[in-house]
Amino acid sequence: MKSICVYCGSNAGSKPVYAERAVALGRRIAQDGLRLVYGGGNVGLMGTVANAVLDAGGSVTGVIPQQLVDWEVAHPGLTDQVVVGSMHERKMRMFDLSDAFVALPGGFGTMDEMFEMLTWRQLGIGDKPCAFLDVDAFYTPLMGMIDRMVEERFLHPEQREDLWHGDDIDAMFAWMQAYEPAQASKWLNEKHRKTMR
Repeated sequence: MKSICVYCGSNAGSKPVYAERAVALGRRIAQDGLRLVYGGGNVGLMGTVANAVLDAGGSVTGVIPQQLVDWEVAHPGLTDQVVVGSMHERKMRMFDLSDAFVALPGGFGTMDEMFEMLTWRQLGIGDKPCAFLDVDAFYTPLMGMIDRMVEERFLHPEQREDLWHGDDIDAMFAWMQAYEPAQASKWLNEKHRKTMR
């Protein structure tokens, strides 16, 4: 693992702990010699995690649509800033540049980006680990909804098990480092496809 993509809010959220955890994650990424890949903005938790990596001497690549550059939300001090034409291109480029995906708290954009990566993995397009780094139980209701999807047979149990959720950064990094890509596609065999109704 050489790079980690972090999805998170372009707002800071209502509690200081959100920014505190973003800083802790950014410092850990730099400490481990990994590159941060993120949405390229200088606002909200996006700017916080990027600045934490940079302040700790790490490398940061931003991927940002031209529209957001025009809105003057692009971070001016990144190691690399990749400007793309659309949000769809942004997600594809971030996927190509990243070895793992982490969601900090965020809104529609964060959910859209992480769930697209989970969908690609479900379809066998990608085999990279995806983790929800929880802060103050922010993602607990979402995990309950995902468990409901399993209960109602819209997801296989293996798909739920292959998704990490927790608040311990050390445990998350250990899980990502030990992740076996085969886990992500084992339900794609013909037997599982036939049993999903």
